[in-house]
Amino acid sequence: MTAPALLPASSADDPVQAVRRFNRFYTHQIGVLQEHLLRSQFSLTEVRVLYELAHRENVTAKDLCRDLGLDRGYVSRMLQTFETHGWTKTVPSPDDRRCQFLSLTAKGHKVFDPLERRSSEEVAAMLARLSPHQQKKMLAAIHDIEVVLAPLPPVAAPFVLRQHRPGDMGWVVQRHGELYWREYHYDERFEALVAEIVAEFIQNLDLKRERCWMAERNGENVGSVFLVKKSSSIAKLRLLLVEPSARGLGIGKHLVEECVRFARKAGYKKIMLWTQNELAAARGIYKGAGFKLVGEEKHHSWSRKNLVAETWELTL
Repeated sequence: MTAPALLPASSADDPVQAVRRFNRFYTHQIGVLQEHLLRSQFSLTEVRVLYELAHRENVTAKDLCRDLGLDRGYVSRMLQTFETHGWTKTVPSPDDRRCQFLSLTAKGHKVFDPLERRSSEEVAAMLARLSPHQQKKMLAAIHDIEVVLAPLPPVAAPFVLRQHRPGDMGWVVQRHGELYWREYHYDERFEALVAEIVAEFIQNLDLKRERCWMAERNGENVGSVFLVKKSSSIAKLRLLLVEPSARGLGIGKHLVEECVRFARKAGYKKIMLWTQNELAAARGIYKGAGFKLVGEEKHHSWSRKNLVAETWELTL
């Protein structure tokens, strides 16, 4: 089997073409451009249907059409072929005799099970060519795609907040640089500013009056915020960040609430923050916490486009 062509350089300005290019690349990678899948007599769609029948209980033809996005007539003809070969059987639902549950017969499992083993072996062979670090990176990317395209409902206690520890400052700088470039096209000057802020925080840290909180989910960092001393009576809230995969869970709101709670306990009279007017989600969190917009200033410090910096304040 020939090696798939390398992906051309991605275009950050054309996400549609980037997704289409990835689809072509991965289709080639898993070999589904071949007429039959896994060196068998079956097409990709037929194997998908067989997989569902092998792994699900009380599944109906309607379920298959809905969950796999298939045409009803096409599925009906396919199931008739499977039944003719003795691979599937139907059993009426005990609650509604008009509803027919589908499943594989012993003969059907004898046909499908080798395909599943072969599929696992091919994936295992692909993973074996990767280092442990590459495998972890690839699996994390797969997880991110799944979360974005089919987000799961939040579960109870989905994250924890903790104080910073060694390694967190590097993460804060890296993720600010990567995310703000990807989402707003802030260049490396913004990343340099973040590096300066975290370096100053560590070098001059006053544990009684300053704090960094990290949000963690499933053992991974997903957010951060800093509260630093501006004067004896004024604190500054800085570097609020929430990973895209963890947005919508209330992490940003909780991080800001921790800052406000700590600032009151430390004896500050006011909290100030500096943000950009295009950061709608962050501005919504600040407004919800009681901050008031007190100033605006145009600039282009780390972007070719015109930016508007905003100063917000909260009286404690």
